[in-house]
Amino acid sequence: MVRLELDQVVMRRMKEDDIEVVKALVKEGCEGTENRLILHILTRPLCLFILAVFSSILRCLVHSFILALAIPVFLLIVFLKITMPRSTGVLGSRRPYWDYVGSSYRGQQDETLQNPYCRISGKTPGTKKRRRIGSKDKDKETSAEKITAEREQAAGQVWVADCEGDIVGCVFRESETRPSVRRICRLVTGCWYRREGLGRLLVQSLELKERESGARRVYAHIPYPSKVGEAFFRKVGYRQLGEADEEDDHEMKNETPERGFMGYPLTKVFYKDLSFPHYCQTADTCKLGLYPPDM
Repeated sequence: MVRLELDQVVMRRMKEDDIEVVKALVKEGCEGTENRLILHILTRPLCLFILAVFSSILRCLVHSFILALAIPVFLLIVFLKITMPRSTGVLGSRRPYWDYVGSSYRGQQDETLQNPYCRISGKTPGTKKRRRIGSKDKDKETSAEKITAEREQAAGQVWVADCEGDIVGCVFRESETRPSVRRICRLVTGCWYRREGLGRLLVQSLELKERESGARRVYAHIPYPSKVGEAFFRKVGYRQLGEADEEDDHEMKNETPERGFMGYPLTKVFYKDLSFPHYCQTADTCKLGLYPPDM
């Protein structure tokens, strides 16, 4: 574990130069998520019953208990691997993949989020230029893509945590599809920088920015088997959809968990209201830099 100085972290929009690094960070952070989702589906009662029925039928054909048991499970795993979106971390975003080029920032001056730790320490964080990863031909092809205003609007935003030129974390915010509602699609911190408060810093700084822009609610979709992700979002003030009396809130009915094979949910939906008085108190605490390190 590496000690991270949070007052030296700059949270800025992702640029095209950062795409390969962010992809590598996401791949590392989401490693094993797809396999855990498949295991979650395979252990559901109805799925186990169907596998047992097919195994019983095959038992009469292949005359081998092991083959009759293994063949249905193997075929179902192959089916799930093919049909499940390749990027499981984007579950809940209504898209099978993320448009990295479209969500890249192209302004001359970096767009940044407020870092409350800088106010406490009095330090000014700085960024160092990094070497671009990937071949020159690939970079030229990426830069040659046509980016329209409509594509940028639909692609969403990616905010990266930059510490002295190294990207140590990122948070994905989907495009604005409903007024005053935002959705966090993915939150990743580097394996060497976890439980240092970086995840909390990214989420709550993004919440402050979205609240200032008029958002009143933020949703986050957590892959179903992820106990760590669920505990983290509860600690930063999110509640799971369905825990409270929400029958009168028609807007929440538009937010549903992503579903997979046989309709089993693949995500848990969490939400946080940014307009409630208790959030305003939390926001003031964030600005003072008083929240403790966690993720």
